[in-house]
Amino acid sequence: MKINGNRLLETLKKLGATGREESGALSRVAATDNDKAGRDLFVSWLKESGLNVKVDQMGNIFGILETEENKNKEPIVIGSHIDSVINAGIYDGCYGVLSGLEVIRTLKENNYKLERPIIVGAFTNEEGIRFQPDMMGSLVFVRGLPVEEALNSKAIENPELILKSELQRIGYYGNEKPGFFKPYAYLELHVEQGPILDYEKISIGAVENLQGISWQKVTVHGEANHAGTTPTRLRKDAGYVTAKIITFLRDLANNSNEKTVATVGIIEFEPNAINVIPSKSTFTIDLRNPNEEKLKANEEALKNYLEKLRIEEGVEIETERLVRFLPVTFDERIVKIIESVAKDKNYSCRRMTSGAGHDAQMMSRICPTAMIFVPSYKGISHNPAEFTEDEDLLKGTSVLLDVVTKL
Repeated sequence: MKINGNRLLETLKKLGATGREESGALSRVAATDNDKAGRDLFVSWLKESGLNVKVDQMGNIFGILETEENKNKEPIVIGSHIDSVINAGIYDGCYGVLSGLEVIRTLKENNYKLERPIIVGAFTNEEGIRFQPDMMGSLVFVRGLPVEEALNSKAIENPELILKSELQRIGYYGNEKPGFFKPYAYLELHVEQGPILDYEKISIGAVENLQGISWQKVTVHGEANHAGTTPTRLRKDAGYVTAKIITFLRDLANNSNEKTVATVGIIEFEPNAINVIPSKSTFTIDLRNPNEEKLKANEEALKNYLEKLRIEEGVEIETERLVRFLPVTFDERIVKIIESVAKDKNYSCRRMTSGAGHDAQMMSRICPTAMIFVPSYKGISHNPAEFTEDEDLLKGTSVLLDVVTKL
């Protein structure tokens, strides 16, 4: 069997053109009107393909291919997400969902005899930029977060808006309870969102694990004072303390043999004036490592350093945990199948770690799970410049098809 490459690429382009702002920026943020436009298009394709469409209370969308003979068996699920960040590229998440649809279309057109149902899924709010936490739809699906708690999440841009009312407004508060079926296995195909495959000129990544993620918000309380008249030794400078923390995090990552990554992604100073020593700094820290013990050690090292700075600089430092996900080890059997399929097709392949979070890390809690990566040009993602060559996209979907049939 062969996938219809032109059809796959066409669906990617059409979905990529859907949910854009007047400026042309792609912004299908969860449970917005633009998200609804993308959902409506995806559901129309599911129905055109003769699939049974189910939507759960979290707005997770599932297209189901089953027969009378296999409908009581646990399904193979292929999934990802179609919500986006603001001013996004067209591949993140969408490639995995539409490749799943293309695999199902190919199986149907070849009258392939399915031993069990095949489902393609699109999970709600994977990005987590409007409602938190991220990967919310899949987290609720595996019962890692109570559905009512998730549905009461407040929109970041307007706390009066909650996820449930927004899903109802766009018509995607479904009837099914999250977790209404248990998968036999879960597969997620994704552009790498990192530079390794592109840099090494390798076609397929067999993803064997996924980094643990630790997000914190840090607030440094110093003392505002005149920038020209206050000697350095008498300052309680929240900006200087923040700069030292950022430098510490870079050193922490550099000394980890590339296993730890650390990022300060949001930062705000008060009073934010050119001639006033900052009295307050609020910023976020994103720490990641594929080893749980090492991630804990990194967190402890940061905690000790903050205490050291508090004493040395005479400031107060508060921390708030935002997100904490354990590292994930994917199913060895499926990872080996991915490697075997790539080898059979003469595609170069390597095992790798996912540095980004994905719905697969949630689904791995309830069923055997693995991911397939294809190269991402220069590792650029969450950016309109996100790009993967058509040839690589088709190779990834071809591997996905054969992995599904082997399962």
